[in-house]
Amino acid sequence: MTGALAPRRGLYVLADAGMTGGDRLRTAVEAAILGGAVMIQYRDKLSGAMQRHRQATQLLDVCQSHGVPLLINDDIELACAIGADGVHIGKDDPAIGTARAAMHAGAIIGVSCYDSLQRAQDASAAGADYVAFGSFFRSAVKPDAVRAEPGLLRQARNELDLPIVAIGGITADNGAQLLRAGADILAVITDVIGADDAQAAARRYAALFEVDPAP
Repeated sequence: MTGALAPRRGLYVLADAGMTGGDRLRTAVEAAILGGAVMIQYRDKLSGAMQRHRQATQLLDVCQSHGVPLLINDDIELACAIGADGVHIGKDDPAIGTARAAMHAGAIIGVSCYDSLQRAQDASAAGADYVAFGSFFRSAVKPDAVRAEPGLLRQARNELDLPIVAIGGITADNGAQLLRAGADILAVITDVIGADDAQAAARRYAALFEVDPAP
């Protein structure tokens, strides 16, 4: 655990092992943090348990060295096993209460809300630390993902008092409009982890938060 709290604003990088693995993923994550990423999520839908444990532990070491929280996608057991800072859960995962009971005190719990304001309201009431909406644009990682409209961010901003994450096909070119619509955090996979220079890519996003003031 880094001991870091859930950030209120900034770039959230999803480290997808399906895009790049081994030392390259670790290197990309560290570069992204140096470029300004404020939170990292480890995501691996394909590898076996031992490989995921090993890689998640490596990323936790990187995050701890920079004071940036590491969350685990979907897998509460793995998050607990390595002492990750939190977990991100979707509609098919255990409930927030189950995750909260299993995790350490102060764990960050994020929830995917897709295009549903009601799901976000329920997650907020249940104690989520942030809610995530999307996909806002076509995603190479999840091409069939439910699409959300920027107007949803405006609604959520008016009704929720917790960080709002936008995800799905986001780039440094289209991200600014989501910040203006009400997003606090931009979650990015391909455009950072898949970049030739992850640090430079992350810096482009960090610059968006300097230009666009908080809602």
